[in-house]
Amino acid sequence: MLPDFLKELFAKQQYDEHNFFLIAGPCVVESEELLMQVADKVYSICKRLGIPYIFKSSYRKANRTSANSFTGIGDDNALHLLKKTGECFGLPVTSDVHAHDEASIAAEYIDVLQIPAFLCRQTDLLLSAGETNKIVNVKKGQFLSGHSMKFAVEKIRSAGNNKIILTERGTTFGYQDLVVDYRNIPWMQEQKVPVVMDCTHSLQQPNQPSGVTGGNPQLIGTIAKAAIAAGADGLFIETHPNPAIAKSDGANMLRLDLIESLLEQLVKLKKAL
Repeated sequence: MLPDFLKELFAKQQYDEHNFFLIAGPCVVESEELLMQVADKVYSICKRLGIPYIFKSSYRKANRTSANSFTGIGDDNALHLLKKTGECFGLPVTSDVHAHDEASIAAEYIDVLQIPAFLCRQTDLLLSAGETNKIVNVKKGQFLSGHSMKFAVEKIRSAGNNKIILTERGTTFGYQDLVVDYRNIPWMQEQKVPVVMDCTHSLQQPNQPSGVTGGNPQLIGTIAKAAIAAGADGLFIETHPNPAIAKSDGANMLRLDLIESLLEQLVKLKKAL
């Protein structure tokens, strides 16, 4: 069952309360056309399947392998487009926040503040995000266990905010790979917060000599199905009409025309449990 703060977030949507919730969208804001296309497609599928949906896209990508990598179209422009997309479809919206002084600014445009995995220990960032009284979704660092995320939760709660989500996104395995330890799902749920499985970033192959992160998108379905079976409350899936030309994380995003079939399978699996 969804906690009250998520029920309030999804109040404008009709959904099956026994379903998982979905966070999905293109990795980064590239254009208004892209945001509208993805939101329209995913929302129509979620509405039919009774899946509560949060639209996601980063207004800026602050963590890129190469200095030459695309980082965004400008914060103000991207944040306005995110808000416009949410209002157009009646959807809550989430995006990454990278520094403590960004939290209050982003909170004017988005409904859920997402803390990137590499920044999940940044005390000032967590406190600032908590102080906005928005929902805060903290991605578990690739270098941490699920148990260790209790400290991130405690920091946000110390700011008087109990609206917290934790997201599993894989664990560093060697220099250029990640693995998923599904024990982290119940371990993080011990904090009495919803836990999401990031099905796309957990398949990244970072630190490539080319300066471009690789990935294994053919395994997105495997990660998602295992997460549902392990009891995840929600799923995170980045999707793009043509990942081959995406400006960020194309190597591990799900092609947009494949998401409907996958979600249908996942809903069936959830109902069977």
